[in-house]
Amino acid sequence: MRGLARLLLVVVAMLAAPAHSACRQALALGLDVSGSVDMWEYRLQLDGLAAALLDPEMQEAFLQYPEAPVRLMVFEWSAQGHQRVVIPWQDITGPADLLAAADVLRTTKAMPVNNPSTAIGAAMVFGATELQTQSDCWQLTLDISGDGPSNIGRHPRLIEPQETGPVIINGLVIGPDGPSNTTKNRHNVKSLMGYYQTYVIRGPGAFVVAALDYEDFAGAMRRKLIRELQPAAVSGHPTGAGTSIDIADLVGPVPLDPAQ
Repeated sequence: MRGLARLLLVVVAMLAAPAHSACRQALALGLDVSGSVDMWEYRLQLDGLAAALLDPEMQEAFLQYPEAPVRLMVFEWSAQGHQRVVIPWQDITGPADLLAAADVLRTTKAMPVNNPSTAIGAAMVFGATELQTQSDCWQLTLDISGDGPSNIGRHPRLIEPQETGPVIINGLVIGPDGPSNTTKNRHNVKSLMGYYQTYVIRGPGAFVVAALDYEDFAGAMRRKLIRELQPAAVSGHPTGAGTSIDIADLVGPVPLDPAQ
């Protein structure tokens, strides 16, 4: 019944929308490439995203309403003012578009990042600003992937609602098991999920997914994309109140590290 309700909601929106409003969702994916991310981890992120885009179930989610395609953009982020667009805005209208996006990701070379700064707040503002240029899309969604808390610039909690506007922000946190993560100021992946849930995600139905390590990134990205590409459901939560968290791979509560 829930799936039917979502489908009916999309059909009603498609019938009510003006003819030029053909984009059902603008989706911006922000990947953490700060100095703590080594070349091995960098490739696991980009290649993992490429693999997720080519997954049959994920492609079905992207292409389930060809009359109103998803519009995709991918960018990298690290310190303040350090954001790079890898895939500019493009409508995903068929498997060839996803294949082309995957090819770009697989052939993109890392830019040297010697600064260990992790500016999540700046990444949120950059992604939300980009999304709000896609005003003909019915839903605006930003994903922030990262393996540590913000340590420079405005704290994510200080990003004002008017800066993100109607953008829904979801999170994908990467666990601390990789070789570059031993000095991160967090206790474990559950505390980082708590950090994202408390300070980063926002909007109706916003959620966090965990990759237990970089090798799990492709699977976590696939789970997240399939979930957020489902038609928007009516939510009783007010705008700005992210309340959902995906801890299928974890057990117990999600504590917040008070040091963060």
